[in-house]
Amino acid sequence: MDTIAALQILFYTVLGTVIGGVLSMLPSLHIFNVSGIALLIWMKWPFLMPELALPAFFMAMLVAWANINTIPSMFIGAPDESAVFVVLPGQKYMLQGRGFEAAILTGVGSLGAIFMMVLLTPFLYRAMPVIKNIRSDNLAWIMLLFIIYMLMSEWPKGTGLGKTTWERFKWAWANLISGITTFALSAFLGFIILNRTMVPLDMSFQGIMPVFVGLFAVAGIIQNLVSKQKVPPQHEATSIDVDYRLLGKGIFAGTIGGGLAATIPAVTGGIGGIIAGHATGQRDDRIFVISQGVSKTIYYVGAFLLFFVPTLQLSRGGMTIILKPLFTPYTNQEYFSILSVIMISGALSFLMMFPLTRWTIRLITRVDYHVLLWGALGLCCLIVGGLCGWMGLFLMIVSTGIGLIPAFYHSRKSNCMAVLLVWMVLSMSGHGPAILRFFRLD
Repeated sequence: MDTIAALQILFYTVLGTVIGGVLSMLPSLHIFNVSGIALLIWMKWPFLMPELALPAFFMAMLVAWANINTIPSMFIGAPDESAVFVVLPGQKYMLQGRGFEAAILTGVGSLGAIFMMVLLTPFLYRAMPVIKNIRSDNLAWIMLLFIIYMLMSEWPKGTGLGKTTWERFKWAWANLISGITTFALSAFLGFIILNRTMVPLDMSFQGIMPVFVGLFAVAGIIQNLVSKQKVPPQHEATSIDVDYRLLGKGIFAGTIGGGLAATIPAVTGGIGGIIAGHATGQRDDRIFVISQGVSKTIYYVGAFLLFFVPTLQLSRGGMTIILKPLFTPYTNQEYFSILSVIMISGALSFLMMFPLTRWTIRLITRVDYHVLLWGALGLCCLIVGGLCGWMGLFLMIVSTGIGLIPAFYHSRKSNCMAVLLVWMVLSMSGHGPAILRFFRLD
């Protein structure tokens, strides 16, 4: 690679990081939606960016988004499908006046994820191809095990509440029934949207976006609007309350969770992080927040990085799907070049977290919290309506109803991921066509 090419890649790495960081502050706006539109713009006006800089630009945007998007998720309550699990501990910190510390903890987790990606490079080259071959023949069963675990782990949380036997029974089973109901409704919604084009054809690549915005972002915003909670003054800490032992535990659990999510379809970083946390027995909120930062970064960035491993070229993640028709890596140089992009963008986006978090804290303390929530809700409607039209808004409303079930009955939001998981398992196992015929969707 000559000096001019290296400088071009560096420039577009910085540019992608800045753009990704700014866009990360907009609630409900997913980086994959932005990337799809950005690629369409580049294809129409290719002079805007040299082709060799495309992977670096999109990777930098992805790194910045995975790192910084936690801020609006935590303070405004509009998470994506992988950040939803960090919102509850993060909001606990926020209600204690420690939201700044929680945001930085997730940033530290993201840096830990990048360190692990560099450290595990030999593993990616040698062991991952073997794992890929084993996984390919058994993927449906592996995903089915995830589904079984998700349902079985919905243990009664209200045991002992209530004065009568019926009240105790009702409280004990309320979250179980709501979890199963959420799972079933999400799965049925998935059957429909994954087999029917319900948005304008020119925006068909955004077809599932309204559903995810409704299930996670809008449902979270409405939950916060109903709660009437007030944001206390936030303390801008000069240090974080974590030692090397807790940091190591968080990175270890997050790496396992993110690794599962990066290699298994429809398993998000949040689901992987939850399972890894249970497997490693992590209970401390600080460990949980760090591990979710690690898991989210490996889920998004690590999945895209696997595409650049010459011995593997695993096509996982939305960014790979977006760029694969235009670019395919073949050499070790391309892998280490994109790894350098990840490290540079990771460092820059971590530094960006400090002023952006401070700005968000000032915003929520000066402007009524519920005004911000209404603004975020309006932005969600504007984005979905602008990209997907009235049918997109209808899908968002329907999915919001499903997403509110776990919010008000204290079951897990991970059940909403049945919108992808169930159909993919049925399709991979060969039962998809029969299910479509049964529901007359063929």
